[in-house]
Amino acid sequence: MEMGVLGCCLISPNECLGECVEKLKDDGKDAFYDLRHQMIYEAMVAMFDKRKPIDLITVHQNLKDRQLLEQIGGIAYLSQLQDSVPSAANLSYYLEAVKEKYLLRKMIQTCSGVVGRIYDYEGNVDSLLDECDQQLQKILSLNAGGAANDIKSITRRSIDKIEARFNSRGEIQGIKTGFPDLDQMTDGMHGGEMIVIAARPSVGKSSLMMNIAENVVLEQRLPVGVFSLEMSAESLVTRSIGSVARVNMMRPWEWSESQFMQQTNAASRISNSKLVIDDTAGLSILQLRARARKMVQQHGIKLFCVDYLQLLKGNSKKAADNRQVEISEISGGIKALAKELNVPVIVLAQLNRDVEKNQRPPRVSDLRESGSIEQDADVVGLLFNRLDDEGIPMTNGANIFQCGLNIAKQRNGPTGEIGLTFFKEHTRFETAANKPQDNETE
Repeated sequence: MEMGVLGCCLISPNECLGECVEKLKDDGKDAFYDLRHQMIYEAMVAMFDKRKPIDLITVHQNLKDRQLLEQIGGIAYLSQLQDSVPSAANLSYYLEAVKEKYLLRKMIQTCSGVVGRIYDYEGNVDSLLDECDQQLQKILSLNAGGAANDIKSITRRSIDKIEARFNSRGEIQGIKTGFPDLDQMTDGMHGGEMIVIAARPSVGKSSLMMNIAENVVLEQRLPVGVFSLEMSAESLVTRSIGSVARVNMMRPWEWSESQFMQQTNAASRISNSKLVIDDTAGLSILQLRARARKMVQQHGIKLFCVDYLQLLKGNSKKAADNRQVEISEISGGIKALAKELNVPVIVLAQLNRDVEKNQRPPRVSDLRESGSIEQDADVVGLLFNRLDDEGIPMTNGANIFQCGLNIAKQRNGPTGEIGLTFFKEHTRFETAANKPQDNETE
């Protein structure tokens, strides 16, 4: 099969080498087991890259100039390669077989290395598991697709979406958040989207995220996966019970019998829902992505929620030394996860302290380590308390705050503010009666 690939490349170099470079990627020559084939392929790719003519004579001269001709078997072996195939028509078949054997060799090499390390390993087991996962992910990346899409099929899918929106007559096409104003502005949450909700501490971003998750699992009956890196699963569920029951969780001793029954009914609804919570602290982005894939396989998750981005860890050595590089790696990993699994991912993030110092509504530039997060996100919502003239949060009564959600970025829709009311005792947001006007499309 290796001889077949090289023979096709000698017969029709421009077409065949392009396909080889695309499918074998950066590990091109290593995909060949025979050392002679590695040297010949490397020579042809170098010539292809420099746009030099490639045929039996030019490849022969290239190898001769580099004193490699005798090592590969001379002109006789090159001629044998060219004669080994009748035409270049079967390249894809030969190439797939070569790549498959290469991946199997890589798996043997990786797994054998892991077994050897396990017997002698004296460090932290989690670190070893993470290293093993990284090595397996590298093999998976070698087998990942990436071919360009045909424009006709892309256009057909786009027309189907446009037609569906036309026929919907205003019906939300994505997954509904439970907040009508937000759904109208965003058309719901769509697969592949990274949705960032950012705020200062204690403004209620975790509550808003869980309110959306509650609506999706209870009203739309869709599976939701939550990664809670800050709060325990028990604390998260306790807050959700209070939110769904609309009961004051701060003063349980004041509950009436009917309020207690409301709690029990809410707990029963949540218990029977498709809410999946992982409250493991200190996850790396690689671990989160691996667990998310497993959740999709086991539970068919349609929405992921992550609380929150800055608590995740990077994996690379560069990330360990540079916080901005680490955040960039984490943010890019979340966006890649959304695209890979074709589900929306809501991720919470922190805002800088300048928002509190200046007593003004937040901007996208207030995102902590904002560059990469702003770039990767499809939707950025900035949650804030509305302030009066003296800089004090505006309320509608005890523990009822007037809030705003500024959709500061949206790739496929308008930006603007949405009015919200936060019932802190119930850890629940509701749509405000009066909403600010929307801005123009971005």
